[in-house]
Amino acid sequence: MAQPVLREAGPADAHAVIALWQAAGLTRPWNDPATDYHLAMANPACTVILAEQEGTPAATIMVGYDGHRGWVYYLGVAPAFQRQGLGRALMQAAEQWLAARDCPKLMLMVRADNLATKAFYAALGYEPQAVETLGRRLDGR
Repeated sequence: MAQPVLREAGPADAHAVIALWQAAGLTRPWNDPATDYHLAMANPACTVILAEQEGTPAATIMVGYDGHRGWVYYLGVAPAFQRQGLGRALMQAAEQWLAARDCPKLMLMVRADNLATKAFYAALGYEPQAVETLGRRLDGR
């Protein structure tokens, strides 16, 4: 199989990226993936990196820098392309994107019961942090 092509996604990739997020099980009813995608496209401190395998969207990652820390969201690999190193390649691409912006640290959130994803990140050298994530909806949902 050919090497994947990694590139920054653009507005025209929205449908394919959102479909991939849905196929990878990343979307939740309380978050509109189209809104998330379009906000990322409109923000110069954020990007979506797309991995294509022979022209087919195979995996994506959303990465952003808030000026203090880098954050990763929507790392997903289409089921047909899982276990081929695309997740690892996209994490490396996200780290490079952030390093190019002098970002000192990358953070991400994983649901507490998502043991397979926790194991994936642990294998890449990510460690639990002594913080708790607190949240509050501002959109009335």
